[in-house]
Amino acid sequence: MAGASESYHESQEVLSEETQNRHRALVSLQEELEAVDWYQQRADACTDAELSAILLHNMREELEHAAMVLEWLRRTDSDVDQHLRQFLFTEGPFGENGEGAHGEGAHGEGAAEEGPPGETDPQRTTIGSLKGE
Repeated sequence: MAGASESYHESQEVLSEETQNRHRALVSLQEELEAVDWYQQRADACTDAELSAILLHNMREELEHAAMVLEWLRRTDSDVDQHLRQFLFTEGPFGENGEGAHGEGAHGEGAAEEGPPGETDPQRTTIGSLKGE
């Protein structure tokens, strides 16, 4: 299994402590979600009801851990906070602009006025806008 330092894409020496801590959180979140998946699969495959219940209990604990890490990310990263507020605890289909069905974020903020088809919000960065498309 690769250590945390092996999963960096850049030299640790050039990364800020903030970036390294965020990396630690993201790797931990990945590991917690992977454990959720493993426990769920094991519980589904298990033929012993008591063991299955234990595995599901363990899965729920991993979900708790993942939620705690996600909340740390939200509290320490304004971009994560913004996106979670936009998408979590909303209802309805997601539109092209990534907002809930009513054009509102999680706390009822109204969406920006939409321009003509094909016109994008100048403050919104997309892969296409980064490529100059």
